[in-house]
Amino acid sequence: MAAFTGEYSCKLDDKGRVPFPAAFRATATGSDGQARLVAKKDVFDKCLTLMTEAEWEKQMAFIDSRLNPYNKEHQALRRELFRNMAALEPDAAGRILLSKRLMDLAGISKEVVFAGQGDKIELWAKADYESCGIAAADTAALAERLLGSTPRS
Repeated sequence: MAAFTGEYSCKLDDKGRVPFPAAFRATATGSDGQARLVAKKDVFDKCLTLMTEAEWEKQMAFIDSRLNPYNKEHQALRRELFRNMAALEPDAAGRILLSKRLMDLAGISKEVVFAGQGDKIELWAKADYESCGIAAADTAALAERLLGSTPRS
């Protein structure tokens, strides 16, 4: 499976459209030649998460396998996850239209960064993305703690 990799800075136009990076288009394009994406507010960070419809279907299977439709808390979480999402398709010029609601949730106003994360893309306000990283020493310590004790298969 192809992965979304790299970082790309873009500017929104006055209508809320942003060029979808060409480097991501091939990965996002389905067997029918169309790129269909799902955008949602990230659960943990002030950014949007973009993924293909196929990846969203995997996410939905994961969510549905853990949520009971007859449990009020489970339904509240499911509702909230769906509330802050939208389907996107690049237009003929390769731009995607972001709703005002999604832009407000992520603090996006003019400059955005598309950050490839393998199976998804994070879409950040440029200033927030530049300040969200962690120090190299902290990255190394975190990698050792979370990944260092796991044997390779």
